[in-house]
Amino acid sequence: MSYLKEMMNFNSSRYRLLQENEAFAALVPSGALVLDAGAGSGPYKSLFDHARYESADFEQVDKPYQKSTYLCDLKKIPVEDARFDFIVFNQVMEHLPEPKLVLAELYRVLKPGGRMIYTGPLFYEEHEKPYDFYRYTQFGLRYLLESTGYNIDRLDWLEGYFGTVGYQLNTMARYLPCKPRNIDKGMAGYVLAPIMVTLKLIFLSCSVLFHKMETRTKYKQSGYPKNYIALVTKDPGND
Repeated sequence: MSYLKEMMNFNSSRYRLLQENEAFAALVPSGALVLDAGAGSGPYKSLFDHARYESADFEQVDKPYQKSTYLCDLKKIPVEDARFDFIVFNQVMEHLPEPKLVLAELYRVLKPGGRMIYTGPLFYEEHEKPYDFYRYTQFGLRYLLESTGYNIDRLDWLEGYFGTVGYQLNTMARYLPCKPRNIDKGMAGYVLAPIMVTLKLIFLSCSVLFHKMETRTKYKQSGYPKNYIALVTKDPGND
């Protein structure tokens, strides 16, 4: 059972998130001040051990949190202008009812020339309810970031289509019904139930395969990503 649970939870997006955040952390000089905006449990905090790390979160969702430096709404972070050299903004913006106001606030607290990493979903089920409001296309992200004043250095798929397919197959393995009464009210439910169980096992196995393929190859020739990543800079001339 524990092996099956491990298979169900295998997620190549976490691999890509760690990979991208490691690369971002490598850009941060020793002693630079970093804000983890919407830090949650702080999964990337250790990447910034060489820097000065602060975090901000409202801590209202029923999930584990690390203790935030600033317990606040991200629209109003209680610090001075241009405090931070770098900002980490991972998997947060879909949970914000007023994302442009938060982007403006992050812009305010970022130093001129400072950099921010953004990641967030294009394709994902509702989560952290009821604080789940939006999904962002690359065009929506570009509009929001540029209209707030950021220079976009990179806007890209976080993971390739193999990762997206792995996620789709995993959700089918999780959520397709296998009890006869949930499939059909008549005899067809009993006929289809063993077929559904077989399909769920096939989907789960294929999900693991596609997630493993994603960790080897980031396929972007067709399909669509599960998440986007953006690396942005505050204009050095803007204070």
